[in-house]
Amino acid sequence: MLNIVLFGPPGAGKGTQSEKIIERYKLIHLSTGDLLRTEVANKTTLGLEAKKLMDQGLLVPDEIVIGMIDARLKSNANSNGFIFDGFPRTVAQADALDRLLAEHHSSITMMLALEVEEEELIRRLLNRGKESGRPDDQNESIIRKRIQEYTSKTSLLKKYYSDQGKYSGVNGVGTVDEIFQLLSEQIDRQK
Repeated sequence: MLNIVLFGPPGAGKGTQSEKIIERYKLIHLSTGDLLRTEVANKTTLGLEAKKLMDQGLLVPDEIVIGMIDARLKSNANSNGFIFDGFPRTVAQADALDRLLAEHHSSITMMLALEVEEEELIRRLLNRGKESGRPDDQNESIIRKRIQEYTSKTSLLKKYYSDQGKYSGVNGVGTVDEIFQLLSEQIDRQK
């Protein structure tokens, strides 16, 4: 089973590249944001619990998110693997995910990180903001804060996965196809 944690700061191209990776390697996209929305919409026990917390403006605890991931793993037990998007974000979450996957006789294959310089990210996000109208992509100070938040949290995950020999950084600057080729080369080495 091929299990990839896809990382990159806002504007690095994760969305574009994850679609291409999913298509080539026939993986299940596991986005925690999508999972939460689906569980809430389906009024599952975990979804109702998560909704109650979100309605109070609180973060959904890791154990609820892990429960949702567990349900998704069980319902897709015969898949080629998963691409994890938006999770884990902390070392505690990475450790919990490792334990959960071990229960399913699996593990994270690799963490793929799209690496892009901050000024390029800002340029990309400001352009995206003009095209999409997203307010969070139109304010440079908000963009810088999002990038700093990402950097402060993920530096620990980079070490976590590096210590396991599972970290692969890929230059996220170039054409979509050039970057995808670099990502595919890293994935093919791990298969």
